Amino acid sequence: MNTDISMAEASAAPTQTEYISRNAVDHMNPFFSKNHSHAYTHSHNHSHSHKPYPDTHALQTPVPRRLSVQIEASSLPDSSAPPSALSTATYSTPPATPPLAQAPSKTITDAIAWCTARARIPTPDGSEYFLHIYENTKDKKEHLAFVFGDAIRSKSLDKVQWNETEIDRVKRGAYTGRLRSVVSDEQQDNALPAGDNYSTGLAEMPQLTSTPLTPLVRIHSECFTGEIGHSARCDCGEQLDEAIRLMKAEGSGVVVYLRQEGRGIGLAEKLRAYNLQDLGYDTVMANLMLNHGADERTYEVAQAILEDLGLDQVRLLTNNPDKIEQVEKDSQIKVIERVPMMPKSWEAIVQGTEKEFEVKEGAVENKIVRGKELDKYLKVKVERMRHLIAIPSSMNV
Repeated sequence: MNTDISMAEASAAPTQTEYISRNAVDHMNPFFSKNHSHAYTHSHNHSHSHKPYPDTHALQTPVPRRLSVQIEASSLPDSSAPPSALSTATYSTPPATPPLAQAPSKTITDAIAWCTARARIPTPDGSEYFLHIYENTKDKKEHLAFVFGDAIRSKSLDKVQWNETEIDRVKRGAYTGRLRSVVSDEQQDNALPAGDNYSTGLAEMPQLTSTPLTPLVRIHSECFTGEIGHSARCDCGEQLDEAIRLMKAEGSGVVVYLRQEGRGIGLAEKLRAYNLQDLGYDTVMANLMLNHGADERTYEVAQAILEDLGLDQVRLLTNNPDKIEQVEKDSQIKVIERVPMMPKSWEAIVQGTEKEFEVKEGAVENKIVRGKELDKYLKVKVERMRHLIAIPSSMNV
């Protein structure tokens, strides 16, 4: 059954000047007020009566979570103490009361992130990278870093932790070089030897190849629809693949992969925005109609990850000037070069090679995304979000 939308209904959609902040809308919504206040009150055994709206402190109270702990040397037990006293301390034990996240601020020192694990990832073409997992004090998500080459290392991962063994460091990836296999088939079938009897087997450190003084860096926000679902509404998957290809070619680089789907609004809201786009609204207006900003992404965690990897100068793969401004703001990181990421379908139009690519509209082949919906999306990014991409003069969207 077709759905008819009258002109009156369409004109009733909010405009950009009528945008109401998300917090204001939440507090105007009686269902939000009732449900959130009710659940919060009873989950904390408060005896006071319900208020018409939850107070600000209640809404912003962080949820306690187990944090990985980096123990400073000054906090360790005295090494002269009896062995029985030392044996009660372990570097992996979290504090009784985890520290609450600080209020967000645009300073890299407050956006602390630390690497909890690292492992080598081989790829089908014979290359490899080290995948790093980061926890942080800004949110409850695990963010990632794809690190190419051996010269870029995490300071927090390499930091010596209290009472750890060689195998403890190997398990979390705090080793240099490559691991070699030391477990026989017989050992694999039986219980592994414990303690000092377990040999980790570090292979010889590979010889470092010459790399650029300043590495390529891509700060990439996750996009399930574009990277996994092969959506032609965006070029996110294409950009990620191209960034990885360039870093493999140079033998060095970092992809900081931030878990902020849909320019920070989440996957469910992103799908709602898609429905509004199908009605004719562009990607910016769709977000505003859902009471979001046009772009709600933040880059404090990315700043902290780059700092942890020892990168204070980067060549940034991006078309987005806002990303450059946010990465450099209140930090020691400097973007000494912006490396543009021209959409491959537009690049083919400019070069006159468009007909050489046999790509069906809406499909992904040869790392190329193409289609009228993609063209519309890219034009909005250029015209309304300041992205630095040249629109092909011959394009008729």
